[in-house]
Amino acid sequence: MQGLMMDDYPLTISAFVKRAELLFRDREVVSRRPDGSIVRTTLGPLLARSRRLAVALRSLGLQRGDRVATLAWNHEDHLVVYYGVPCSGLVTHTLNLRLHPDDLAYIATHASDRAIVVDEVLLPLLEKFRERTPIEHVIVMRTSDAPLPAYALDFEALLASAEPDGTEYPELDERAAAGMCYTSGTTGRPKGVVYSHRSNVLHAMTECMPNAIGLGERDTVLAVVPMFHANAWGLAFASALMGSKQVMPGPHLDAASLLELIRQERVTVIAGVPTIMLGLLAALDANPTAWDTSSLRLILIGGAAVPESLIRAFSTRYGVEILQGWGMTETSPLASVGSVPPSMDAATADEKFRYRAMQGRALPFVDIRARSEEGTLIAWDGVGMGELEVRGPWVVSSYFDSPDGAQQFTNDGWFRTGDIVSIHADGCIQIRDRSKDVIKSGGEWISSVALENALMGHPAVAEATVIAVPEPRWSERPLAVVVLRSGHSTTHAELVAFLEPQFPKWWMPDATEFVDAIPKTSAGKFLKSALRERFDRRLLDG
Repeated sequence: MQGLMMDDYPLTISAFVKRAELLFRDREVVSRRPDGSIVRTTLGPLLARSRRLAVALRSLGLQRGDRVATLAWNHEDHLVVYYGVPCSGLVTHTLNLRLHPDDLAYIATHASDRAIVVDEVLLPLLEKFRERTPIEHVIVMRTSDAPLPAYALDFEALLASAEPDGTEYPELDERAAAGMCYTSGTTGRPKGVVYSHRSNVLHAMTECMPNAIGLGERDTVLAVVPMFHANAWGLAFASALMGSKQVMPGPHLDAASLLELIRQERVTVIAGVPTIMLGLLAALDANPTAWDTSSLRLILIGGAAVPESLIRAFSTRYGVEILQGWGMTETSPLASVGSVPPSMDAATADEKFRYRAMQGRALPFVDIRARSEEGTLIAWDGVGMGELEVRGPWVVSSYFDSPDGAQQFTNDGWFRTGDIVSIHADGCIQIRDRSKDVIKSGGEWISSVALENALMGHPAVAEATVIAVPEPRWSERPLAVVVLRSGHSTTHAELVAFLEPQFPKWWMPDATEFVDAIPKTSAGKFLKSALRERFDRRLLDG
């Protein structure tokens, strides 16, 4: 017997975009432009521009499934593209503007991008790789009156020439491609992840659940996470789905600019990587009375493990909850969140902080398991360690045109994340390390993530990472790399003494390197490969 529901109703981005046009047309979208000026609009006129863009792109000869790249910061016109391109049956391909031009040339060519929408301030970057790609149409979002290159089209002029023709967005298959992002390529060439309309809709719906981010119409969302990073964590879609006000910071990601937006726009939810939030905390601590963060109810952090000290500091000093989200480009990206369950209502504050520092339980419809080095599934006991495997309706099933990516999938179709985890009895995921970063000393694993998070709780430490370096007897040993807070000092011995009550003695770093800055990836994660290359002979050479 079959159900008698309208199961053929397509779960497409255009479905909730059209709803937003009807119900949330007055919801504000606020952007800070490269020159620092503030631009205000609402969803109604913004989505009308998305419709004009859809007509304009068809007039350029683009067909369903063609890729339209973006090279842009977070602002209202990037949102116009985010909504208009997939609703027209095309595919939005966000390019990471922090990558090397050679990588951008490879990615745009591999994706077969036919058009690109680019910020005027990023034209010099585009010039470094455009001619090595199949890009036919360059559409420039302008912020000045400077003349455009002869090959370029003006975004505003293109929209003005293509008023909506009164027709609806085309009917689309919910499994049709809607967007593309490429992985960082830290272990080989970047690989393409293709999101479907269905995966984006389900991800956005689940993201809005109370046990996830809990977005609603009363929220004001400041997405510091770039729109080119891991599908903007789904926030642009979730905000349109629920009618949340959106605040876009543009290229101004310094603490003072972000805190000013929080105060001025009464932001309730801010989302970004740990390094951004560490900067906010430092600015607040330096002058607590200068900023008003009373509107904030939630800080969503992802991209790297969140130090417990950061969670504790925002909660105890500023009354703001940090929610840790775990995921990756391949999981759209949100797959788990570290919300504290009711079973811990009677737990101590310290126990709750420790729980929040883990990666939390998988979201509904995301299945998890972890496999040991021996190939067996680990028990959910919080002790055993193995590589996390996931599956779900917004988890990648294969990479775009990348046969060598098949090794990332198990024979029964689960995605191998590369994260080494323990899973607790209640299903809470605790990341111990990345498979390529895990420290194997004397045949035993040492969690660099746990050591890093603990080190960043030291009052003299601004940032810290831990890497494996060669050692004759034990094969590998941990080396700490530390950036000190301004005006503070400490020693290796003092840091070890700080760590010793928390970890086994054999986990202790054998040395500490104090540096001015830790190199980071384009997503704000510590670039451990560069540190290993720099320090891999540190212990061998004594």
